[in-house]
Amino acid sequence: MPGQREVVQIHIGQAGVQVGNACWELYCLEHSIQPDGQLYQGKCVPRVVMVDLEPTVIDEIRTGHYRQLFHPEQLITGKEDAANNYARGEYSIGREIVELVLDRIRKVVDECNALQDRLCSDYGKMSKLEFAVYPSPQISPIIVEPYNAVLTTHSTLETEDVVFVMDNEAMYDILARSLDVPRPTYTNLNRLLSQVVSSVTASLRFEGSVNVDLIEFQTNLVPYPRIHFPLITFAPFVPASKAYHESLSTAQLTNSCFEPANQMVKCDPRKGKYMSCCLLYRGDVVPTDINNAIANIKSKRSIMFVDWCPTGFKVGINYQPPTCVPGGDLAKVQRAVTMLSNSTAIKDAWDKLVRKYDKMFAKRAFVHHYVGEGMEEALTKEVV
Repeated sequence: MPGQREVVQIHIGQAGVQVGNACWELYCLEHSIQPDGQLYQGKCVPRVVMVDLEPTVIDEIRTGHYRQLFHPEQLITGKEDAANNYARGEYSIGREIVELVLDRIRKVVDECNALQDRLCSDYGKMSKLEFAVYPSPQISPIIVEPYNAVLTTHSTLETEDVVFVMDNEAMYDILARSLDVPRPTYTNLNRLLSQVVSSVTASLRFEGSVNVDLIEFQTNLVPYPRIHFPLITFAPFVPASKAYHESLSTAQLTNSCFEPANQMVKCDPRKGKYMSCCLLYRGDVVPTDINNAIANIKSKRSIMFVDWCPTGFKVGINYQPPTCVPGGDLAKVQRAVTMLSNSTAIKDAWDKLVRKYDKMFAKRAFVHHYVGEGMEEALTKEVV
């Protein structure tokens, strides 16, 4: 189709690769693509690059159910991992494979018809959207995660245009409280995240009365370049055990998006103000119902917007209802919504993270591991 948008997805590290695996599983189900890439008379090859410094997670894809879907050159692994050390990935062993990764990205771009004019000469002016999994505020299996999270955020502040933030603890709570999964695995988490990623890209893949282009997310969600960390909320969270027993109205779905319990980051938007909201509806949703639901939201005193952005809503409507994964946790529903919102409340999440960083760095705890991999201590001081 002339003028059709094209997307390259790049999945980095264990979490990124596992989320990517869940995304492509969902895409195949949404488009009726076989696990070997067959679609009617042709073959589909994902526009994707997956990279990890050690081979275990990507080896599971190389030998798994979708092994014939991906081109082998697009699955890149090193020989040893970063050992939970940001500096190893940034300054030492990560540098050893970065040229190979860039080369493979170029090959994927070359296979695209236009990819928005070859990503404006090596990706400079193109929208770069990131889905970032952050450590849990309370539960974390890695002691140095505050270092890694703060250093990574700082290093990508100028290079990413929009970063959608989610944390594992919020996801665990959603699965336990709303989806009857008391002991979730990463597979449970990643299948939820894949529904969100699918909602963001659905407008490029399916028909809709109000389709949202990827660039529009940046335009409508980011008031200032560095304030580009929207919160993610999804509804409905209906467990598979209740399949077809609940049908939520557009108003109920929209209201659910403003409940902290449905949010994928641990912070309370009721204690902050919204700068912008993007509501992405899927399924049999009528614009009139959406307008009424938004008018109702605006009338609530508990939901506050900054005074310089009183309207604050961007809406997308896509006719394709969400697809449920066989054996997954979500019930099949006729309509759903993903809300991406830029709220001042995310300051609380950053404060918690930075306080942990400061406590460790004040004692210079574990810093020698980072300096030993080529990172200057002065850089870690500059970050916060």
